[in-house]
Parts: sequence; structure tokens; C-alpha cells
Amino acid sequence: MQLSNNRASASGSAGVSFPGLECWNAMTKVATIAAEVNKKRVLCRISLEVLIDKFGALEEEPMQSVALQRNVIHEAARKLIEREIYEKDDSVLIRACDL
Repeated sequence: MQLSNNRASASGSAGVSFPGLECWNAMTKVATIAAEVNKKRVLCRISLEVLIDKFGALEEEPMQSVALQRNVIHEAARKLIEREIYEKDDSVLIRACDL
């Protein structure tokens, strides 16, 4: 996945989709879910800590929690994108308070 250098502005929820690209980084313990916003890729991240706290994820299988809670995670990411709440690297960080 490649990070867009330009922040994508979502014009309503119709401008945000999730193409099913997800990955786990064992070093940082963060799941990344790709969103498409007006034909631009936005990386949406959620930490293992949040997955455990909010969804009871197992440290050995964090992506199972992502799969089971996909709709909730996508909706949280969509809201952050629509409100244009981006990190410095133009990604979206989903925190516990966003779920």
C-alpha cells in the first residue's frame, strides 16, 4: 500500500469506501485498513491495545478481531475521514474514543 501525500477530502459517506486491503504490523502492533476517498488511498490504523480494550482481541490473532468488528472499525474510520481528522502522515488513527 502506498500513502497519499495529499489529504483526501470526503464529500459525504459516498466518497469513502473500503477495498478490503488490511494488514498487520507485528513490530508496531498496529492493524492497517485501506480506505479509498475520492480515488485516493488513506491508511486507517488501529492499535492492538485498542483492539484488546474494545473488542477483546487476542494478542496472537489480532486480525481476527478486525474481521469480526470490520463494520464498526470502518464506520469509525469513515467518521474521522469525513471530519478530516488526519495524522501528520495523512493516515487516520482510530482511537478507543472513536469506537
